[in-house]
Amino acid sequence: MKYYSQQTQVFPLSYLHDLRGEILACHYLSVNNLNRDFVGTRGFSVVFQRSSIDKVTQRFPFFKPYLDHALQPDCNAFYLNPLVLEAGSRVDPHIDRSLRSYCKTIDPPFLVSVLYIQVPPAIIGGELFLRNHKQQVGQIQPEVNKFVYFQGDLTHGVRAVKTIGTRLSLVCEQYSLSPKELSTIPDFTIESRKIQQ
Repeated sequence: MKYYSQQTQVFPLSYLHDLRGEILACHYLSVNNLNRDFVGTRGFSVVFQRSSIDKVTQRFPFFKPYLDHALQPDCNAFYLNPLVLEAGSRVDPHIDRSLRSYCKTIDPPFLVSVLYIQVPPAIIGGELFLRNHKQQVGQIQPEVNKFVYFQGDLTHGVRAVKTIGTRLSLVCEQYSLSPKELSTIPDFTIESRKIQQ
């Protein structure tokens, strides 16, 4: 993979329909718990180790087909988050390190996978852009049932959505951690502003 790869028509549309309904109805969905780069977005996050995939799919059975397709065998820790953008939402340039709250010295993920579940018709904005240092190396137009992998060390973001409607994707940061690093990561936990701290 040179920077990124993409696939189209990956899942049955019936699965995307069900996945959309389950995510949007999930009681964990709220103003995003991610950092300030995620402007006007909603979501929640699931942190887990490879050994706990069964716990994830028991709690969220609708994620199983995605995880079966997306998760890479060399990765052992994951940060999974549905991401909802609407008119005015954007994601500013950043490099993913969402597990850093558990392990301060963590490197970026090995790769990041994205599935586009819902995209407004004739969307204006909402493109995923990828940069290697300051050089743009990709711009991906969101499209229902498109699946993207990109290198985890790329700076990336999402251009502001300028159309009415919902842009819904499912994102997974996939890490390949040392045993010492892995020992700091929760076996399985949910991060959401709806969870009382």
